[in-house]
Amino acid sequence: MSVPLLQLQNLRIAYPSRWTNHTTKGSLTPNWAVDGISLSLSRGERLGLVGESGCGKSTLGRAIMRLLPPTSLVEGSILFNEEPVTHYSPERLRRFRGECAGLVFQDPMTRLNPVMTIGNHCLETLRSHLPHLSRREAKLRAIATLETVKIPGNRWHQYPHEFSGGMRQRVALALALLLNPQLMIADEPTTSLDVTVAAQILQELTRLCQERNMGLLLISHDLALVSEYCNTVVVMHKGQIVEQGSTVAILQQPQHSYTRSLLQSALGLRKGKRTPPPNSTPPAAPLLKLEQLSVHFTLESNPLTSFFSIGQFTFPVVDEVNLSIQPGEVLGLVGESGCGKSTLSRAILQLLRPTSGRVQLGNLDLTKLNPKALRRQRPTMQMIFQDPHACLNPMMTVGENITEPFRIQRLASPQVARSEALKLLERVGLTPPDAVYHCYPNKLSGGQQQRVAIARALITRPQLLICDEPVSMLDATIQSQVLELMLDLRRELNLTYLFITHDLWVARLMCDRIAVMQAGKILEWGDTDSIFNHPHHPYTQALINAAPRLLTQFPVNKWVQGETVPDE
Repeated sequence: MSVPLLQLQNLRIAYPSRWTNHTTKGSLTPNWAVDGISLSLSRGERLGLVGESGCGKSTLGRAIMRLLPPTSLVEGSILFNEEPVTHYSPERLRRFRGECAGLVFQDPMTRLNPVMTIGNHCLETLRSHLPHLSRREAKLRAIATLETVKIPGNRWHQYPHEFSGGMRQRVALALALLLNPQLMIADEPTTSLDVTVAAQILQELTRLCQERNMGLLLISHDLALVSEYCNTVVVMHKGQIVEQGSTVAILQQPQHSYTRSLLQSALGLRKGKRTPPPNSTPPAAPLLKLEQLSVHFTLESNPLTSFFSIGQFTFPVVDEVNLSIQPGEVLGLVGESGCGKSTLSRAILQLLRPTSGRVQLGNLDLTKLNPKALRRQRPTMQMIFQDPHACLNPMMTVGENITEPFRIQRLASPQVARSEALKLLERVGLTPPDAVYHCYPNKLSGGQQQRVAIARALITRPQLLICDEPVSMLDATIQSQVLELMLDLRRELNLTYLFITHDLWVARLMCDRIAVMQAGKILEWGDTDSIFNHPHHPYTQALINAAPRLLTQFPVNKWVQGETVPDE
């Protein structure tokens, strides 16, 4: 029998701050973030690890790479090729990271240095492990790897902030693949990616597993994604494995109630029915109208050529876009990472000044407003970002984060602002509101943080909400809850959404109309059913065909019997 590439045996992990007072003995006992995990991964195997946010999935990945805080308590064993990783010397550990095992984090900006170009990131990795390579050899190898994940070689000199979130994730994948590791730990590697690029990268990882006999540990909250690309599935809940087995067995005959609840949530997103807009008869005038809107960026090779205007290259990120949104409507904007979706949203909000075109909100052309007049319009249009943890100030309480727009715009007294914030906290399901108001964001789960972000966006009572991938970082159960909340708020407050997403199933559930974007242009738009059932453009057809599907016989409305499914 072959030796497993990776083995975890009765692994238990507690973070230094997670200790519980033992009231009977007066001692401190660990509050285990991971409790008694045992699993193995063979060469060439693709193992999917699924579960809700906070269940311990990422902790396992960091433990394997020995990236936990130094005072963490770790019990049990982690074996790589039958060698205990916990016994590695500093030099052996340095070679293990990269040459033996690669790790891709969920947030690529934690992996990328903002003051280094993408090319220097690659060269630094190769030189530290393969010092015998010449600069030319290292560059050729790096460009080949970048092109494997669809990053053109001509973007070698750019910095991370010049890439979209999805493209930064592809760079992180390339860095992990540079040294041909035997084991790849991918922690939510496709969260920021559209379905076509996600499919390309996972197909590439699948090919590498087969050709190089590489093991893949795919950590994800997307059950459909895991089921399509993994041989084996392990389901985690509250730090423990509740079920594991072959992908077919887990999908067709889930045994644990929590696995069944995950399947129900995932299937619910795919089979859920859209609710019609509050006003069935659209008004004559749109709330938002874009006319020939363009945003151009300029690439410069270095400061010297910039000074002399030499070597500059201007390209359109948003190219003559025409769109309109009716009051109370949800318009979905879908497309690949880097196609210009987020740039378009920032141009609408005038966070980026358009190169040309018009942005008309009601009767106002926002592109012609001076800064003072534009500031007065800010409360009428708000944004919900992809990563709630990054958009909330960690040094401010939840209440301070929510009332900050009131303070900046001087819309109300502190007492009125606090009262409005408490009402919104209760409305978005964060109770008791008084207790949550005084919490800091790091004390809340990802789903709770996104509810805080929604409350903050609503406190100015905006007419337009731009939602930029608002649920892509949440697991299926929490996604369902947040989307249901957003639909309820839309009906209750007659909100208008521009809903940016790469998840076609979420778009199908949420949106009345969908616009498909590629390379800065709108290729196709129409009502949601027409786009899904009769797509005209080949790119739209490719997007729909690339969306992962749950091949399961488990019914969406099946009553879950036996054990009670725990709350979030």
